[in-house]
Amino acid sequence: MLSHVIPQLIPDDDFAAAAESPFYIPMTGPSRPRTALKHDDTFLVLDSHGDIGAAAGGSDGLFNADTRYLARLQLRLDDMQPLLLGSNLRDDNSALTVDLTNPDIYRNGRLVLAKDLLHIVRTIFLWRGTAFQRIGLQNHGDAEASFELSLDFDTDFADLFEVRGSVRPRRGESTSRRLSPCDVAFEYRGLDDTKRSTAMRFDPAPAQLTVNRAVYQITLAPQQTASVFVAVSCNRPATQKLMPFFRSLLAHRREMRQQTQGATTIETSNDIFNEVLCQAMADLNILTTETPQGRYPYAGIPWYSTTFGRDGLITALQMLWIDPRIARGVLRRLAAHQATTVDPLNDAEPGKILHEMRGGEMAALREVPFAQYYGSVDSTPLFVMLAGLYVERTGDDTTLKELWPALEKALGWIDGPGDPDRDGFVEYQRATDQGLQNQGWKDSYDAIFHADGRLAEGNIALAEVQGYVFAAKRLAALCAHRLGLVARAEQLEQQAEQLAAQFERAFWCEELGTYALALDGAKRPCKVRSSNAGQLLFTGIVRPDRARLVATDLMRPHFFSGWGIRTIACGEARYNPMSYHDGSIWPHDNALIALGLARYGFKAAVENVFKGLFEAASYMELRRLPELFCGFQRERRRGPTLYPVACSPQAWASATAFTLLEAALGVQFNADRREIRLVNPRLPAFLNEVVLRDLRLGESSVDLRIRRHGEGVSMEVLRTDGRVQVSIVLAR
Repeated sequence: MLSHVIPQLIPDDDFAAAAESPFYIPMTGPSRPRTALKHDDTFLVLDSHGDIGAAAGGSDGLFNADTRYLARLQLRLDDMQPLLLGSNLRDDNSALTVDLTNPDIYRNGRLVLAKDLLHIVRTIFLWRGTAFQRIGLQNHGDAEASFELSLDFDTDFADLFEVRGSVRPRRGESTSRRLSPCDVAFEYRGLDDTKRSTAMRFDPAPAQLTVNRAVYQITLAPQQTASVFVAVSCNRPATQKLMPFFRSLLAHRREMRQQTQGATTIETSNDIFNEVLCQAMADLNILTTETPQGRYPYAGIPWYSTTFGRDGLITALQMLWIDPRIARGVLRRLAAHQATTVDPLNDAEPGKILHEMRGGEMAALREVPFAQYYGSVDSTPLFVMLAGLYVERTGDDTTLKELWPALEKALGWIDGPGDPDRDGFVEYQRATDQGLQNQGWKDSYDAIFHADGRLAEGNIALAEVQGYVFAAKRLAALCAHRLGLVARAEQLEQQAEQLAAQFERAFWCEELGTYALALDGAKRPCKVRSSNAGQLLFTGIVRPDRARLVATDLMRPHFFSGWGIRTIACGEARYNPMSYHDGSIWPHDNALIALGLARYGFKAAVENVFKGLFEAASYMELRRLPELFCGFQRERRRGPTLYPVACSPQAWASATAFTLLEAALGVQFNADRREIRLVNPRLPAFLNEVVLRDLRLGESSVDLRIRRHGEGVSMEVLRTDGRVQVSIVLAR
């Protein structure tokens, strides 16, 4: 029987607070499907026709380093939009192919070209700061076809925050020039005195070319083909020559294949789940960006295609068992940008780990605080956690020695500025009104509240952050032991145990049977049932007897929708299944909860979460789990309800399928013993078999086949390379 909960109405002043937030993303019109391509610091958002800017507003465009370099590119036949046949993204995300045909074309009231005679194929890809496009044309009619093909284009050099809705009283100066019969250039000198440029090249030369339009007069004999090539480059030096379209496409695909080499590959008995995994790996590959410190998974497209501390750390943690190289790149990059000074506008304090980096004009001018912004209370303990887990996974003492000074600074922040009232809990409060109001992963203005719906105020101590600190100190203690710092290791272990005891006293809510969402500035618990309690299981801070109560509660209908676990349980004051953080379902949140359920041995609950999210993904376009979706109760013969402006792809959502499989199999590594263990492995009913190829441990690797037998599994070693021990451990 379905329960229907009417959400409590949010007061008008709360709506005003949301709308007036400087970083609120307004939703002013219908959401339309878009396709995104990305390569390193450049991404492209197109509609289903392959056009940019065909619909008013929205996130269309070619973007580089948080600036839009192309705001409009529309294809027309005799000033009419072609008819869409289909649009497909390659399995590896390397290119978008759009199939179009002509509508009925009239001139002076006479039909001159009947519909469906022209096949128009737009092939679009992005590589090294340039958007390449081939427009292939073929006449399938039995008579000659003459028509005008035009491309209307423009740019605005808008900062990403302008695209999101920010209004600026002043902007820099822009110019546009026709350089040759084939080339157009746009330039913009921002108020930050940085010059940004867009170069457009057309091949062959159009019959007419202005600074906003290219026109081709095309005549095709029956079955004749022709091609038009367009390249749009961001900040390309005048002396740099572009490789031709096809050579660039082959080089791009070769580079993408090389980037995935060395990661574990997974094949299963379920074709749909295989599609989920393939799409997820392809998405992670395009989101992962080359940086001076190594490859880093950018958070998501379109709004978060940059270095985010929390997102990168959690994504690396989720993918650690598949490819620990991601974690190494994340750790080295965040260590390189660790805060060294106090800067209130950036919420920076010495030792703190980055929240977000931005490269646009508004960030450079500090119109937004995100050039290097540190308003994240959890990035710092997550940084220490990931470092410890990485060393445990790889035994890489060289990287540990490199990172140890940054780890000590992070621990210093945790015990110092991160705990301003010295009560033993890490807390946050933004330093200025321009910073983020809430600084945990649930960072909506209304995400942290009391049982009666009042928003929490003052220095806020989030439940899961204390769990992160607990796990960070225990893992840092193991790292200290590896470095021979015995006294420091003992100190960290003792601090972790003290925190666990103190946390139980302050956060446990007997009347709820779970942990408080947070403590407010007056140390009053926010007695709200939230998914944050599930992430506590992941950190290991929870007592075993209370872990069972938390796990049981998370699987009840007020939390578990059938698709996944909601961020806030039905019946809580601010519950709203259509909200961003107050009742929606976030795949990465569920993935971390699943790891926590597995830690405490609740494998049946892991299976339920795994099954729900897999079946949700099976309804999603491209089998791609989005950033979040709505928390409505599952109904028979209906898919999940989408959230209109969710990022897709989003890194930690893409990593979710791999994390759920890790939780189900109970994969653990001991690099020192050269041992891989499957602890209490259990496959969900939709998976009869899983094959892991090139599962690496140091210089060794192994291929495994795991088969389901009811609630148990069998394991077969298919191949080994080097010395590695693999075992199944049944522990209670």
